[in-house]
Amino acid sequence: MATIKVRNSGELIQGEENVRSFLEKQGVLYEHWDPKKLPERLQENFSLSAEDKEEILSTYESEIKDLAARRGYQTWDIVVLSEQTPNIEELLKKFEQVHTHSEDEVRAITAGEGIFIIKGDDSVGYFDVILTPGDVISVPEGNPHFFTLTDSRKVVAVRLFIETEGWIAHPFEDPAFVK
Repeated sequence: MATIKVRNSGELIQGEENVRSFLEKQGVLYEHWDPKKLPERLQENFSLSAEDKEEILSTYESEIKDLAARRGYQTWDIVVLSEQTPNIEELLKKFEQVHTHSEDEVRAITAGEGIFIIKGDDSVGYFDVILTPGDVISVPEGNPHFFTLTDSRKVVAVRLFIETEGWIAHPFEDPAFVK
């Protein structure tokens, strides 16, 4: 279940309804899919074959299609990040820069953990959303943010896109952001 840490105040927000309410006020979609739907062999697997990825997408097909229909997503895939990922450090450096997109950035975590650092409204500032299996988040178009890994350094996520080109970041310089 997702947990939120507000950077300015140190406030910790836990519990599905509290997380959903906080994120909704910040314009961020949060949902929770059942992580136990996946076969056990895929629940903590970070070395996925093409067939494994297809099985994950097939397992969550109804959830994916429902979200896509509601939000206009046209394409989806699976991303796997772990110590086994070639050039993981370079990839993380690319991800760990505050940026925006011309469409929502959507992730549904199926294994491992990840953190979205998102710029909230002026009263909130930046906050960290720590995501675990089953957590689904959609950071709105144009909202400054970035994604990184927790100390476990491994995640599997479904990504959904409106544009068929996939993930395109636009750098966002913000003097208010402190790593």
